[in-house]
Amino acid sequence: MFGSKLKDLRKRAGLSQEELAKKLGISKSTIGMYEQGQRKKPQSDEVLKSIADFFGVSLDYLMGYEGSGLTAEDMARYNLRPIATKKIPMLGSIPCGVPTMCEQDFETFIEVSDSINADFCLTAKGDSMINARILDGDVVFIREQSTVENGEIAAVLVNDNEVTLKRFYYYPELQQIILYAENPKYQPMVYEGEALGHIRVLGKAVMFTSRIA
Repeated sequence: MFGSKLKDLRKRAGLSQEELAKKLGISKSTIGMYEQGQRKKPQSDEVLKSIADFFGVSLDYLMGYEGSGLTAEDMARYNLRPIATKKIPMLGSIPCGVPTMCEQDFETFIEVSDSINADFCLTAKGDSMINARILDGDVVFIREQSTVENGEIAAVLVNDNEVTLKRFYYYPELQQIILYAENPKYQPMVYEGEALGHIRVLGKAVMFTSRIA
């Protein structure tokens, strides 16, 4: 909320990030991180007040409290905290069955709690992960990493250009990777030898959201 308010105020004032940074005495990169949600807000109350004073707005407005019926003093008195959010890019969809091409669409973003440690998200397709409660149409949030522990659910690139969501198992002594579905009607996908060179873990599934029917 703070970042979007800051960006809006800066643009209304016709200032670039660099110009605003000079006027506030902070770095341009810090302004950028605030506006992109990479930093929630300044830790110093003095910095917050200087920003509010510069734009001629209240702290409540700057922090997004106005319109909620709560002031900054109310939030402190009742030990309340605003819900911090961030936007995560959507990487098209991912099959939960036979791997297929995964369309990229980084122009779409999903707004989620700032507590979710994910780098991108995908829309699940198919029913191969239903016993993990991941259903067709669910949004799966992925933390980008090149390895996962055996048994963890991962987004996996196979054959260099196809993507699937499965439980991942790697057995180095056997030179074997097995991708397991969470639906008994799907057979495990086994890769051995040279085929391992065409498989890459994109990231670990850390959370998913479902629609209420």
